[in-house]
Amino acid sequence: MGQRITQFFEKYITNWYFPELRVTDVIEVIIIALFLYRVIVWIKNTKAWMLLKGMAVLGVFMIVATVLQMHTILWLGRNLVNVLATAAIVVFQPELRRALEKLGEKDFLSSVVAFDANKKEKGRFTEKTIDGIVEATFAMGEAKTGALIVVEQAIKLTEYEKTGIEMDCIVSSQILLNIFEHNTPLHDGAIIIRGDRIVSATCYLPLSDNMGLSKDLGTRHRAAVGLSEVSDALVIIVSEENGKISVALGGQLVRDVTPEYLRGRLTYIQNKNNEPSRLSKLWKGRLKDERDSDKESGS
Repeated sequence: MGQRITQFFEKYITNWYFPELRVTDVIEVIIIALFLYRVIVWIKNTKAWMLLKGMAVLGVFMIVATVLQMHTILWLGRNLVNVLATAAIVVFQPELRRALEKLGEKDFLSSVVAFDANKKEKGRFTEKTIDGIVEATFAMGEAKTGALIVVEQAIKLTEYEKTGIEMDCIVSSQILLNIFEHNTPLHDGAIIIRGDRIVSATCYLPLSDNMGLSKDLGTRHRAAVGLSEVSDALVIIVSEENGKISVALGGQLVRDVTPEYLRGRLTYIQNKNNEPSRLSKLWKGRLKDERDSDKESGS
């Protein structure tokens, strides 16, 4: 019995290769898995899903051609690979651009190293601006006046700002109501708010290709989600059909929100940059300790 066990181990176990597992290997696998997951989600929510299905059909066709030794078709397939790859990049340029913009949304270096430690921190806009936005939004909702309000954050929306009419006025409920009043020159399109001021009106926004959005949503909602996918802006939508208020942020759409919810989101983006990250706090603390020690050594 013992001899059989020994023979088994010599035959099946001895030559097995067990690679050395390091912590970096585990981290690498997790990063690759997260990357693949995000790519799959991106493909599913855009028209790239149709491209993937087309590639799958083409792949099956090429396998059949290989089995049946269809040399002409295989030759054409080998020579068309580079052309198809270039065509895919051209066709899906907007989606690839959005993906790269997502990578550059957050300035990680500035969040870690507080170069502006001596700079006075302040909110993006005042409470008066928040009050004006909330008041006007729900007043328009009661009157079923369609509106699209973009609140800019860290990412500058200059590209979309140029598609509209330049403005420079303080945000107030009266101004917002007048802009989106029916049959007025500025009511069509979106307005962009930067800080406490309206900088542009009648702006055109990119439409979302997200297949998961409800089919009953119109162009106004798809434009709001589209802009929130390529920037960190908060977009407020007032439905012209039912007067309900929706909020788009980070590619997600929250429908039929309350005044308290909208005020909470505006207050959050107003103050979120005021709170330094933990690493920033540690860095600032280190600088403070160094200054204190310099003072002590000088005295």
